[in-house]
Amino acid sequence: MEHGLPSMKSIKSLKSFVKRRNNPQDVGKSGWKVKPFLALICTALLIFWYRTTNIQFEETELEEADYPFDMAMESEPVDAKLKGLPRGILQPRSDLELKPLWSSNSLRAKGVEMTNRNLLAVPVGIKQKGNVDAMVKKFLPANFTVVLFHYDGNMDKWWDLEWSSKAIHIVAQNQTKWWFAKRFLHPDVVSIYDYVFLWDEDLGVENFTPERYLKIVKVEGLEISQPALDRNSTEIHHKITLRSKTKKFHRRVYINRGTKKCSNTSEDPPCTGFVEGMAPVFSRAAWFCTWNLIQNDLVHGWGMDMKLGYCAQGDRKMKVGIVDREYIFHQGIQTLGESVQSDKKTRARDVRTNRHGHTTFDSRTSIRRQSTWELQRFEERWKKAVEEDKNWIDPFSSSSKTKQKSNSVSNRRLKRGNTRRVKHKRSQETVTA
Repeated sequence: MEHGLPSMKSIKSLKSFVKRRNNPQDVGKSGWKVKPFLALICTALLIFWYRTTNIQFEETELEEADYPFDMAMESEPVDAKLKGLPRGILQPRSDLELKPLWSSNSLRAKGVEMTNRNLLAVPVGIKQKGNVDAMVKKFLPANFTVVLFHYDGNMDKWWDLEWSSKAIHIVAQNQTKWWFAKRFLHPDVVSIYDYVFLWDEDLGVENFTPERYLKIVKVEGLEISQPALDRNSTEIHHKITLRSKTKKFHRRVYINRGTKKCSNTSEDPPCTGFVEGMAPVFSRAAWFCTWNLIQNDLVHGWGMDMKLGYCAQGDRKMKVGIVDREYIFHQGIQTLGESVQSDKKTRARDVRTNRHGHTTFDSRTSIRRQSTWELQRFEERWKKAVEEDKNWIDPFSSSSKTKQKSNSVSNRRLKRGNTRRVKHKRSQETVTA
Protein backbone atom coordinates (compact mmCIF):
# COMPACT_ATOMS: atom_id res chain seq x y z
CA MET A 1 0.00 0.00 0.00
CA GLU A 2 1.23 3.48 -0.83
CA HIS A 3 2.19 5.82 1.97
CA GLY A 4 -0.27 8.63 2.77
CA LEU A 5 -3.46 6.63 1.98
CA PRO A 6 -5.56 5.40 4.91
CA SER A 7 -5.93 1.64 5.33
CA MET A 8 -9.30 -0.15 5.38
CA LYS A 9 -8.73 -1.02 9.04
CA SER A 10 -8.30 2.60 10.05
CA ILE A 11 -11.42 3.61 8.10
CA LYS A 12 -13.48 1.00 9.96
CA SER A 13 -12.15 2.26 13.29
CA LEU A 14 -13.11 5.81 12.34
CA LYS A 15 -16.66 4.72 11.41
CA SER A 16 -17.10 2.89 14.71
CA PHE A 17 -15.89 5.98 16.61
CA VAL A 18 -18.47 8.14 14.79
CA LYS A 19 -21.23 5.65 15.65
CA ARG A 20 -20.27 5.77 19.33
CA ARG A 21 -20.29 9.57 19.28
CA ASN A 22 -23.83 9.54 17.85
CA ASN A 23 -25.05 7.00 20.45
CA PRO A 24 -25.96 8.69 23.79
CA GLN A 25 -25.48 5.52 25.81
CA ASP A 26 -21.96 5.04 24.49
CA VAL A 27 -21.17 8.67 25.27
CA GLY A 28 -22.19 8.16 28.90
CA LYS A 29 -20.04 5.05 29.18
CA SER A 30 -17.00 6.75 27.67
CA GLY A 31 -17.57 9.77 30.01
CA TRP A 32 -17.38 7.51 33.05
CA LYS A 33 -14.14 6.10 31.67
CA VAL A 34 -12.70 9.62 31.22
CA LYS A 35 -13.60 10.92 34.72
CA PRO A 36 -11.09 8.72 36.63
CA PHE A 37 -8.42 9.83 34.19
CA LEU A 38 -9.23 13.53 34.76
CA ALA A 39 -9.25 12.97 38.51
CA LEU A 40 -5.81 11.40 38.26
CA ILE A 41 -4.52 14.34 36.24
CA CYS A 42 -5.93 16.85 38.79
CA THR A 43 -4.37 14.93 41.67
CA ALA A 44 -1.00 14.92 39.93
CA LEU A 45 -1.23 18.68 39.31
CA LEU A 46 -2.09 19.32 42.96
CA ILE A 47 0.86 17.25 44.13
CA PHE A 48 3.15 19.11 41.72
CA TRP A 49 1.85 22.49 42.88
CA TYR A 50 2.29 21.54 46.55
CA ARG A 51 5.84 20.29 46.07
CA THR A 52 6.81 23.41 44.05
CA THR A 53 5.36 25.76 46.66
CA ASN A 54 7.04 23.84 49.47
CA ILE A 55 10.41 23.99 47.73
CA GLN A 56 10.05 27.74 47.18
CA PHE A 57 9.16 28.21 50.85
CA GLU A 58 12.19 26.19 51.96
CA GLU A 59 14.45 28.22 49.65
CA THR A 60 13.08 31.45 51.10
CA GLU A 61 13.77 30.21 54.62
CA LEU A 62 17.34 29.33 53.64
CA GLU A 63 17.90 32.78 52.14
CA GLU A 64 16.61 34.45 55.29
CA ALA A 65 18.78 32.23 57.47
CA ASP A 66 21.87 33.21 55.45
CA TYR A 67 21.12 36.94 55.64
CA PRO A 68 24.13 38.28 57.57
CA PHE A 69 22.37 41.02 59.54
CA ASP A 70 19.43 38.96 60.76
CA MET A 71 20.99 36.99 63.58
CA ALA A 72 17.57 35.91 64.84
CA MET A 73 17.21 33.66 61.78
CA GLU A 74 20.23 31.51 62.63
CA SER A 75 19.30 27.86 62.25
CA GLU A 76 21.77 26.55 64.84
CA PRO A 77 23.65 27.95 67.83
CA VAL A 78 27.12 29.41 67.37
CA ASP A 79 28.76 26.68 69.46
CA ALA A 80 27.54 24.04 67.02
CA LYS A 81 29.23 25.86 64.13
CA LEU A 82 32.52 26.04 66.02
CA LYS A 83 32.64 22.47 67.31
CA GLY A 84 35.38 21.61 64.80
CA LEU A 85 37.84 23.96 66.54
CA PRO A 86 39.53 23.62 69.94
CA ARG A 87 38.08 26.26 72.26
CA GLY A 88 41.44 27.83 73.11
CA ILE A 89 42.10 28.91 69.51
CA LEU A 90 38.88 30.91 69.17
CA GLN A 91 39.12 34.71 68.85
CA PRO A 92 35.59 36.05 68.41
CA ARG A 93 36.62 39.72 68.42
CA SER A 94 38.88 41.97 66.38
CA ASP A 95 39.94 45.62 66.27
CA LEU A 96 40.87 48.40 63.86
CA GLU A 97 44.55 48.65 64.80
CA LEU A 98 47.11 48.74 62.00
CA LYS A 99 49.72 45.96 62.22
CA PRO A 100 53.27 46.03 60.79
CA LEU A 101 54.21 43.57 58.08
CA TRP A 102 57.20 42.51 60.19
CA SER A 103 58.78 43.31 63.56
CA SER A 104 62.10 42.74 65.33
CA ASN A 105 62.77 39.77 67.57
CA SER A 106 62.70 41.97 70.68
CA LEU A 107 59.28 43.39 69.77
CA ARG A 108 57.90 39.94 69.02
CA ALA A 109 59.09 38.67 72.40
CA LYS A 110 57.68 41.72 74.20
CA GLY A 111 54.34 41.60 72.41
CA VAL A 112 52.22 44.47 71.21
CA GLU A 113 50.70 46.70 73.88
CA MET A 114 47.40 48.34 72.98
CA THR A 115 47.58 52.09 73.49
CA ASN A 116 44.57 53.27 71.48
CA ARG A 117 41.47 52.74 73.56
CA ASN A 118 39.08 55.15 71.86
CA LEU A 119 37.83 55.46 68.30
CA LEU A 120 36.99 58.42 66.06
CA ALA A 121 34.99 57.59 62.92
CA VAL A 122 34.08 60.35 60.44
CA PRO A 123 32.47 60.36 56.98
CA VAL A 124 34.58 62.71 54.84
CA GLY A 125 34.62 64.41 51.46
CA ILE A 126 37.53 66.20 49.84
CA LYS A 127 35.83 69.61 50.20
CA GLN A 128 36.06 69.29 54.00
CA LYS A 129 39.71 68.20 53.97
CA GLY A 130 40.97 71.24 55.90
CA ASN A 131 38.40 70.90 58.66
CA VAL A 132 38.95 67.15 58.99
CA ASP A 133 42.71 67.75 59.16
CA ALA A 134 42.23 70.03 62.17
CA MET A 135 39.90 67.50 63.80
CA VAL A 136 42.21 64.51 63.40
CA LYS A 137 45.18 66.49 64.73
CA LYS A 138 43.22 66.93 67.95
CA PHE A 139 42.41 63.23 68.33
CA LEU A 140 45.53 61.35 67.20
CA PRO A 141 47.80 62.74 69.99
CA ALA A 142 45.16 61.56 72.47
CA ASN A 143 45.75 57.93 71.39
CA PHE A 144 42.65 57.64 69.24
CA THR A 145 42.27 55.23 66.37
CA VAL A 146 40.93 57.20 63.40
CA VAL A 147 38.69 55.77 60.67
CA LEU A 148 37.70 57.92 57.69
CA PHE A 149 34.73 56.93 55.54
CA HIS A 150 35.29 58.47 52.09
CA TYR A 151 31.85 58.96 50.58
CA ASP A 152 33.08 60.81 47.44
CA GLY A 153 35.73 58.31 46.31
CA ASN A 154 38.59 60.87 46.54
CA MET A 155 40.81 58.96 48.94
CA ASP A 156 44.09 59.45 47.04
CA LYS A 157 43.98 63.22 47.61
CA TRP A 158 44.42 62.70 51.37
CA TRP A 159 47.85 61.06 51.29
CA ASP A 160 49.71 64.39 51.49
CA LEU A 161 48.56 64.85 55.11
CA GLU A 162 51.22 63.76 57.61
CA TRP A 163 48.84 61.58 59.62
CA SER A 164 47.06 59.95 56.67
CA SER A 165 49.04 56.70 56.82
CA LYS A 166 48.08 56.31 60.48
CA ALA A 167 44.35 56.42 59.72
CA ILE A 168 42.14 53.73 58.25
CA HIS A 169 40.49 54.72 54.98
CA ILE A 170 37.29 53.09 53.72
CA VAL A 171 35.75 54.12 50.41
CA ALA A 172 32.15 53.74 49.21
CA GLN A 173 30.53 56.21 46.84
CA ASN A 174 27.68 58.36 48.24
CA GLN A 175 27.08 56.41 51.43
CA THR A 176 26.07 57.90 54.77
CA LYS A 177 27.66 57.75 58.20
CA TRP A 178 25.12 55.22 59.45
CA TRP A 179 25.63 53.01 56.37
CA PHE A 180 29.37 52.88 57.09
CA ALA A 181 28.88 52.38 60.83
CA LYS A 182 26.50 49.46 60.38
CA ARG A 183 28.93 47.64 58.09
CA PHE A 184 32.36 48.47 59.50
CA LEU A 185 31.87 49.24 63.21
CA HIS A 186 30.40 45.95 64.37
CA PRO A 187 30.57 45.63 68.19
CA ASP A 188 32.89 42.63 67.91
CA VAL A 189 35.32 44.77 65.89
CA VAL A 190 35.29 47.84 68.15
CA SER A 191 34.88 46.11 71.51
CA ILE A 192 38.41 47.05 72.64
CA TYR A 193 37.56 50.75 72.52
CA ASP A 194 36.14 52.43 75.60
CA TYR A 195 34.36 55.13 73.61
CA VAL A 196 33.26 55.51 69.99
CA PHE A 197 33.04 59.03 68.53
CA LEU A 198 30.81 58.92 65.44
CA TRP A 199 31.07 62.49 64.19
CA ASP A 200 30.18 64.54 61.12
CA GLU A 201 32.96 66.22 59.14
CA ASP A 202 31.77 69.84 59.49
CA LEU A 203 32.52 70.31 63.20
CA GLY A 204 34.96 72.94 64.43
CA VAL A 205 37.12 71.71 67.33
CA GLU A 206 39.00 74.87 68.32
CA ASN A 207 37.44 74.72 71.81
CA PHE A 208 37.48 70.95 72.22
CA THR A 209 40.03 68.66 73.85
CA PRO A 210 39.31 64.89 73.74
CA GLU A 211 41.15 64.07 76.99
CA ARG A 212 39.29 66.65 79.08
CA TYR A 213 35.99 65.69 77.46
CA LEU A 214 36.40 62.01 78.35
CA LYS A 215 37.39 62.85 81.89
CA ILE A 216 34.06 64.66 82.40
CA VAL A 217 32.11 61.85 80.73
CA LYS A 218 33.66 59.20 82.98
CA VAL A 219 33.24 61.16 86.20
CA GLU A 220 29.57 61.93 85.47
CA GLY A 221 28.79 58.41 84.25
CA LEU A 222 27.50 59.42 80.81
CA GLU A 223 27.03 56.39 78.55
CA ILE A 224 25.86 58.51 75.61
CA SER A 225 26.95 62.12 75.23
CA GLN A 226 27.96 64.90 72.87
CA PRO A 227 29.89 68.14 73.18
CA ALA A 228 27.69 71.23 73.38
CA LEU A 229 27.31 73.45 70.32
CA ASP A 230 28.70 76.95 70.19
CA ARG A 231 25.80 79.39 70.22
CA ASN A 232 27.09 80.95 66.99
CA SER A 233 26.87 77.63 65.12
CA THR A 234 25.31 77.77 61.67
CA GLU A 235 22.73 75.06 62.34
CA ILE A 236 21.11 74.35 65.71
CA HIS A 237 18.15 71.98 65.64
CA HIS A 238 17.52 71.33 69.35
CA LYS A 239 17.97 73.81 72.18
CA ILE A 240 19.27 71.12 74.54
CA THR A 241 22.49 70.92 72.49
CA LEU A 242 23.33 74.62 73.04
CA ARG A 243 26.28 75.36 75.26
CA SER A 244 25.74 76.75 78.74
CA LYS A 245 28.59 79.03 79.76
CA THR A 246 27.98 78.47 83.47
CA LYS A 247 27.89 74.66 83.52
CA LYS A 248 30.35 71.84 83.11
CA PHE A 249 27.63 69.67 81.57
CA HIS A 250 23.83 69.41 81.54
CA ARG A 251 21.23 66.67 81.15
CA ARG A 252 18.06 68.65 80.40
CA VAL A 253 16.80 71.90 78.91
CA TYR A 254 14.09 74.33 80.02
CA ILE A 255 11.78 75.84 77.39
CA ASN A 256 8.80 78.02 78.31
CA ARG A 257 7.76 79.24 74.86
CA GLY A 258 6.68 77.48 71.67
CA THR A 259 4.78 74.27 71.07
CA LYS A 260 7.36 72.07 72.79
CA LYS A 261 7.77 73.09 76.44
CA CYS A 262 10.38 71.53 78.69
CA SER A 263 10.37 71.77 82.48
CA ASN A 264 11.90 70.04 85.46
CA THR A 265 9.19 67.36 85.22
CA SER A 266 9.83 66.55 81.53
CA GLU A 267 11.13 63.03 81.07
CA ASP A 268 11.18 62.52 77.29
CA PRO A 269 13.60 63.68 74.55
CA PRO A 270 14.46 66.23 73.36
CA CYS A 271 13.88 67.80 76.80
CA THR A 272 16.18 65.30 78.48
CA GLY A 273 17.98 62.07 77.64
CA PHE A 274 18.87 63.36 74.17
CA VAL A 275 21.88 63.88 71.90
CA GLU A 276 21.84 64.77 68.22
CA GLY A 277 23.17 62.59 65.42
CA MET A 278 25.93 64.98 64.31
CA ALA A 279 28.42 64.31 67.14
CA PRO A 280 27.37 61.41 69.40
CA VAL A 281 29.81 59.67 71.72
CA PHE A 282 29.04 56.13 72.90
CA SER A 283 30.48 53.96 75.64
CA ARG A 284 31.29 50.38 74.70
CA ALA A 285 28.02 49.03 76.11
CA ALA A 286 25.95 51.85 74.61
CA TRP A 287 27.47 51.28 71.17
CA PHE A 288 26.68 47.56 71.33
CA CYS A 289 23.02 48.48 71.81
CA THR A 290 23.06 51.34 69.28
CA TRP A 291 24.60 49.22 66.52
CA ASN A 292 21.70 46.80 66.85
CA LEU A 293 19.26 49.73 66.75
CA ILE A 294 20.66 51.01 63.43
CA GLN A 295 18.44 49.75 60.61
CA ASN A 296 20.46 48.18 57.82
CA ASP A 297 18.42 49.74 55.00
CA LEU A 298 17.53 53.10 56.60
CA VAL A 299 20.82 54.85 55.98
CA HIS A 300 20.05 58.43 57.04
CA GLY A 301 19.36 57.54 60.68
CA TRP A 302 16.37 59.85 61.11
CA GLY A 303 14.35 59.05 64.22
CA MET A 304 17.19 57.23 65.97
CA ASP A 305 18.17 60.24 68.08
CA MET A 306 14.81 60.03 69.89
CA LYS A 307 15.45 56.37 70.74
CA LEU A 308 19.13 56.45 71.70
CA GLY A 309 18.17 56.85 75.36
CA TYR A 310 16.99 53.24 75.35
CA CYS A 311 20.66 52.28 74.86
CA ALA A 312 21.93 54.37 77.79
CA GLN A 313 22.25 51.30 80.06
CA GLY A 314 19.89 52.77 82.62
CA ASP A 315 17.93 55.94 83.26
CA ARG A 316 18.40 58.14 80.21
CA LYS A 317 17.81 61.25 82.33
CA MET A 318 21.07 60.42 84.14
CA LYS A 319 23.11 58.45 81.59
CA VAL A 320 22.72 60.84 78.62
CA GLY A 321 24.16 64.35 78.69
CA ILE A 322 25.69 67.36 76.92
CA VAL A 323 29.22 68.48 77.90
CA ASP A 324 29.46 72.29 78.05
CA ARG A 325 33.08 72.63 79.17
CA GLU A 326 34.33 71.13 75.89
CA TYR A 327 32.26 72.38 72.97
CA ILE A 328 32.27 72.40 69.15
CA PHE A 329 31.12 74.64 66.31
CA HIS A 330 28.62 73.18 63.83
CA GLN A 331 29.27 74.67 60.39
CA GLY A 332 26.22 73.07 58.72
CA ILE A 333 28.00 72.34 55.42
CA GLN A 334 26.47 69.52 53.38
CA THR A 335 28.65 67.91 50.73
CA LEU A 336 27.34 64.35 50.76
CA GLY A 337 25.47 63.65 47.52
CA GLU A 338 27.06 66.41 45.45
CA SER A 339 28.59 63.86 43.08
CA VAL A 340 25.22 62.26 42.35
CA GLN A 341 24.18 62.82 38.75
CA SER A 342 20.57 63.59 37.87
CA ASP A 343 18.66 61.20 35.65
CA LYS A 344 15.56 61.36 33.48
CA LYS A 345 13.32 60.67 36.48
CA THR A 346 14.61 63.67 38.41
CA ARG A 347 11.81 65.99 39.45
CA ALA A 348 11.78 69.47 37.96
CA ARG A 349 11.97 71.15 41.37
CA ASP A 350 15.26 69.34 42.10
CA VAL A 351 16.97 70.78 39.00
CA ARG A 352 18.32 74.32 39.07
CA THR A 353 19.86 76.53 36.39
CA ASN A 354 22.55 78.98 37.46
CA ARG A 355 23.22 82.42 35.98
CA HIS A 356 25.61 80.93 33.41
CA GLY A 357 22.87 78.70 32.04
CA HIS A 358 24.29 75.46 33.44
CA THR A 359 21.82 72.95 34.87
CA THR A 360 22.71 71.49 38.25
CA PHE A 361 21.07 68.83 40.40
CA ASP A 362 20.10 69.91 43.91
CA SER A 363 20.55 66.73 45.94
CA ARG A 364 19.46 68.31 49.23
CA THR A 365 15.76 68.19 48.35
CA SER A 366 15.93 64.53 47.31
CA ILE A 367 18.00 63.58 50.35
CA ARG A 368 15.54 65.31 52.69
CA ARG A 369 12.62 63.58 50.97
CA GLN A 370 14.34 60.21 51.38
CA SER A 371 15.18 60.99 55.01
CA THR A 372 11.55 61.86 55.75
CA TRP A 373 10.40 58.60 54.20
CA GLU A 374 12.96 56.67 56.29
CA LEU A 375 11.77 58.42 59.44
CA GLN A 376 8.25 57.16 58.80
CA ARG A 377 9.50 53.62 58.19
CA PHE A 378 11.60 53.69 61.37
CA GLU A 379 8.68 54.85 63.50
CA GLU A 380 6.45 52.16 61.98
CA ARG A 381 9.03 49.47 62.72
CA TRP A 382 9.45 50.66 66.30
CA LYS A 383 5.70 50.62 66.86
CA LYS A 384 5.36 47.15 65.31
CA ALA A 385 8.27 45.79 67.36
CA VAL A 386 6.73 47.09 70.58
CA GLU A 387 3.37 45.51 69.72
CA GLU A 388 4.86 42.13 68.79
CA ASP A 389 7.30 41.77 71.69
CA LYS A 390 4.95 40.88 74.54
CA ASN A 391 7.84 40.43 76.96
CA TRP A 392 9.28 43.92 76.43
CA ILE A 393 8.36 46.61 78.93
CA ASP A 394 9.08 50.23 78.09
CA PRO A 395 11.35 51.37 80.95
CA PHE A 396 10.32 54.99 80.40
CA SER A 397 6.54 54.58 80.14
CA SER A 398 4.33 55.94 82.92
CA SER A 399 2.89 52.49 83.73
CA SER A 400 6.37 51.01 84.02
CA LYS A 401 7.48 53.79 86.34
CA THR A 402 4.37 53.34 88.50
CA LYS A 403 5.09 49.63 88.76
CA GLN A 404 8.74 50.25 89.63
CA LYS A 405 7.71 52.78 92.29
CA SER A 406 5.21 50.31 93.70
CA ASN A 407 7.87 47.58 93.81
CA SER A 408 10.27 49.98 95.51
CA VAL A 409 7.68 50.86 98.17
CA SER A 410 6.90 47.16 98.69
CA ASN A 411 10.59 46.37 99.07
CA ARG A 412 11.02 49.15 101.65
CA ARG A 413 8.01 47.89 103.61
CA LEU A 414 9.30 44.32 103.47
CA LYS A 415 12.71 45.49 104.65
CA ARG A 416 11.17 47.43 107.57
CA GLY A 417 9.06 44.38 108.48
CA ASN A 418 12.11 42.12 108.48
CA THR A 419 14.01 44.65 110.60
CA ARG A 420 11.17 44.74 113.17
CA ARG A 421 11.04 40.93 113.32
CA VAL A 422 14.78 40.72 113.87
CA LYS A 423 14.65 43.32 116.66
CA HIS A 424 11.70 41.55 118.28
CA LYS A 425 13.49 38.22 118.13
CA ARG A 426 16.64 39.70 119.69
CA SER A 427 14.62 41.33 122.49
CA GLN A 428 12.97 37.98 123.28
CA GLU A 429 16.37 36.28 123.36
CA THR A 430 17.64 38.98 125.72
CA VAL A 431 14.65 38.53 128.11
CA THR A 432 15.10 34.74 128.07
CA ALA A 433 18.79 35.09 128.87
